[in-house]
Amino acid sequence: MESASEREASAGASRPGAEHLLIFPERNTAEAVADELAEEGFAHVSVIREVLRTEDDDEAHEWAVHIVDQRLPDASGGGAYEGLRDRFTTLATEHDGWYDEPGDQRPPAGADH
Repeated sequence: MESASEREASAGASRPGAEHLLIFPERNTAEAVADELAEEGFAHVSVIREVLRTEDDDEAHEWAVHIVDQRLPDASGGGAYEGLRDRFTTLATEHDGWYDEPGDQRPPAGADH
């Protein structure tokens, strides 16, 4: 049986504006940012390894901070969402990363990638 928090996390991930990714080149950076966000009250924060294929068919590794946050009542275009997007973009850029929100039609925001 699924717990209440597991139901919350899976439901939040399917709602636009609830799922966020901050992507970093270094694991230590991703872990530090994840710890900071968890301390701020984001309930569902995890670090995941991203494996990317390069043009030469080699693997490149990056680290993503995955956040599921159901507290925002609006999705892209709303004031609360746009404020959070700006904050996550700034946080990612400060650490040579970028921000991406699955489901947002705009390209990822932040440092060149």
